[in-house]
Amino acid sequence: MKKLNILFYGALALALTSCKKDFLERAPLSNVSDAEFWKSPNDLQLYCNNFYNTEFPSYTGYGTIGIYGLDADQGSDNQIQGDGYNTTMNGEAVVPPSGGGWTWTSLRNINYLLTHYSRVSAPWTSVAPYVGEARFFRAQFYFNMLKTFGDLPWINQPVLQLDDPALYAARVSRTIIADSIIADLDSAISYLPAKSKAATSRVYKELAMALASRVALYEGTWEKYHAGTPFGVAGSDGSKYLNKAAQVAGTLIDAGVFSLDNVGAANGYWNLFNQTDFSSSKEVMFWRRYQVGIITQNWARYTLAGAARGVTKDLVDSYLCVDGQPISRSALYKGDDSLTMVVTNRDPRLAQTIYVPDGKHIITNNAPSGAVTLFTVPELDGGGTASCPTGYQTYKGHNPDYYQQYAQDVGITGLILYRYAEVLLNYAEAKAELGTISQADLDKSINKLRQRVAMPNLNLAGIITDPKWTFPTLSGIINEVRRERRVELACEGFRHDDINRWAAADKVLVGWKPKGAKKAQFTTLAAASALAKYPVDAAGYIEIYQNIAPLAGGFHFNVNRDYLSPIPLDQLQLNKSLTQNPGWQ
Repeated sequence: MKKLNILFYGALALALTSCKKDFLERAPLSNVSDAEFWKSPNDLQLYCNNFYNTEFPSYTGYGTIGIYGLDADQGSDNQIQGDGYNTTMNGEAVVPPSGGGWTWTSLRNINYLLTHYSRVSAPWTSVAPYVGEARFFRAQFYFNMLKTFGDLPWINQPVLQLDDPALYAARVSRTIIADSIIADLDSAISYLPAKSKAATSRVYKELAMALASRVALYEGTWEKYHAGTPFGVAGSDGSKYLNKAAQVAGTLIDAGVFSLDNVGAANGYWNLFNQTDFSSSKEVMFWRRYQVGIITQNWARYTLAGAARGVTKDLVDSYLCVDGQPISRSALYKGDDSLTMVVTNRDPRLAQTIYVPDGKHIITNNAPSGAVTLFTVPELDGGGTASCPTGYQTYKGHNPDYYQQYAQDVGITGLILYRYAEVLLNYAEAKAELGTISQADLDKSINKLRQRVAMPNLNLAGIITDPKWTFPTLSGIINEVRRERRVELACEGFRHDDINRWAAADKVLVGWKPKGAKKAQFTTLAAASALAKYPVDAAGYIEIYQNIAPLAGGFHFNVNRDYLSPIPLDQLQLNKSLTQNPGWQ
């Protein structure tokens, strides 16, 4: 299994990552003499090493719980923040004077390698893997920029002079950018070694295939569902990209290189996300290793106490009952009067995503005293990060090990960056969107995920109509594929992107008032003064934002503007060829 080498790479890395705030945030690569470098494949490896530190996140600060709070931090209907609300999701963002994510340092450094690797005198087979790595990282960089800004300048050369025309290039259509990203990934797939032959800590062929499926699915659905709007691409229905997503994901699945972990194991889904070492995982495709004294994080210090984030009732309600039917149709649904009732007879992934007072959800174990602390009530009495704004406290990603919790900067739970479950979901969704999905397709994708937790298979010919489907105008299979994606990837940072690419904010965000658990169940378990901070709706569900004036009437996401971020003012002034995104003034 691949692991990230998180050591810093000395003086060269310092030269490559330090920068001045000038054109494209120019890094002083002149500190490294070209005449002395670019001699051997080892030089290429040394240069590429730095990408692993700069192009993958680390979440090493305070208040973060890694990927397991991203659904709240980015803004979605899955999870919300308790120490404030997401102002961008509420349509309150403004055009920034500078910054705003419009940063190009990484691209410049990647392009520098792609224009200098040919100086290395060595057989192509020794050079190709590093060219593949650079193309992988360029694709990942541009994909993140595409999601944020849409149309972009395509820059494939390092910008070294102030008069370089690339500095003043116009934005080209997002479909051209998407084609260029996929072309980079096709090259990476061709150049990179297979996982079985790749060096530890380095990207490889199948990982590039996983990213290609993600990019193609995103762009295909974006162009399909934004068609006819200012965010769409004239003349495109996205099918070209959906076919690409289905093809590359299907090829990866059929290769049999990966499978799911913990199939049939008790708490197998939950245990997937709290390991310190994923090197033997069959499912985790790429991850970051943490080591005390080198690089650590603090997630478990917050996941034990709410982390100021809470799962929403909207997400909880999306989990099926164990008979495979939605709660709107199943006689097995017990209602919401207690956390224990909520998870009874439900998809086991629900009880492995939120804390439940069932004597099985562990807050802390492995303490020197031998004591085990079990969950009894969500963190309602505390403040700041020691709080849960919904009563549905996030359990997914929590490591109960005392030694992950007792001090600052000792967390070493691994950071999952890519996992195979996403590939299965990408395949099923692409096929469903194309209208070509078969039962065989479901059996090798979504039903593998369901079998892990002993849920009934999804039967294409027997889909039960759910009167509470989020997307009632779409087919049953698309609704159920989207449900499965939401449940399997809950709290991992996918939902924000999904809402955007489906053009779904009008259905799930506009006018939405996030709800939590029923408050009455906690009246004997938490202080009355603490509970007073939790307003409820007419049915008794926690509605934490009820008394916040800007959220009167629910969220005010601007569907004519907020799917893309604005270009900063200083960039529009510097480059007269740039145009602003739709709706931004």
